[in-house]
Amino acid sequence: MNSFGRIFKVTIFGESHGESVGINIDGCPAGLPLTVADFMPDIERRKGGQQKGTTPRKEDDIPIFKSGIFNDKTTGAPLTILFENKNTRSGDYEKQRSVPRPGHADFVAHQKFGGFEDFRGGGHFSGRLTVCLVAAGVIAKKLLATQQSEVAATILEIGGESDLEKGLQKAIDAKDTIGGVVECRVNGLPIGLGEPFFDSVESVLSHAVFAIPAVRGVEFGTGFAAARMFGSAHNDAIEDNTGKTRTNHAGGIVGGITNNNELVFRIAIKPTSSTPKEQTTLNWETGEQEIFSVKGRHDLCIALRVPVVLEAVTAMVMADFYMLQQHIKRII
Repeated sequence: MNSFGRIFKVTIFGESHGESVGINIDGCPAGLPLTVADFMPDIERRKGGQQKGTTPRKEDDIPIFKSGIFNDKTTGAPLTILFENKNTRSGDYEKQRSVPRPGHADFVAHQKFGGFEDFRGGGHFSGRLTVCLVAAGVIAKKLLATQQSEVAATILEIGGESDLEKGLQKAIDAKDTIGGVVECRVNGLPIGLGEPFFDSVESVLSHAVFAIPAVRGVEFGTGFAAARMFGSAHNDAIEDNTGKTRTNHAGGIVGGITNNNELVFRIAIKPTSSTPKEQTTLNWETGEQEIFSVKGRHDLCIALRVPVVLEAVTAMVMADFYMLQQHIKRII
């Protein structure tokens, strides 16, 4: 449902145009220094800065601490953080209620929840809620830092182009939206994180990653290219007792367990579903198909916002794995 993790447990709540969105984190150790200032760099990264291709909708996104922090340190109690929604234009969605947007959850949510869902801005299905994931990631990255582990994600390509500006320009010229590929790397992980069979590192990371709106694929290490290799070429020769390998086709995970090499994986991000191009969709009131064009403020390329969100969910997963191994018990 809306919770993830076993010891470092994250629960997300709120809707895009509701009063606020938020996150609750249970299992965060006591004594972790935490202030509003700690969150702002990653929150600004999620906004996409001044990059072309991101929506004009801007929220202040100042985290509001409701529980779990006292004297700028975590208390060990559940930590609750809110982000207010102030810059909304719900009328854009009221007008198109009976015409579900292609590529969005409008139609399936309406069917599943019987019309009671908050449809404004995508409601609970909106990318707006990724600000909550980013907040959880700030805390998780701080926990990983106590173990000398670091997470970093970058955009590899947009629209098939390694020149990101060129990829964006393709979408601008076509008056359409476009997707991209984002890579994540985690350094400093010890041997032994991961709980096979079903909670292998790849399994849990993939589960968390696919909760990010717009993700369409994930590959670890060499990924799909491994299907075209010989085993002797793909195998990573072990060089010493630290587990260091000559190559890293496995992406730092063998048998679902970290092997002390860099964890490397990539995700595919679909083109933004809200495109200004005219499309055909169903009007569920008339039962007829009609020409439809998405109005409102939307991203040209969602991938521009994804690196910091990918870092966040990766850090959440790895912090939980650390805690399962009892590496992180107390901060002080």
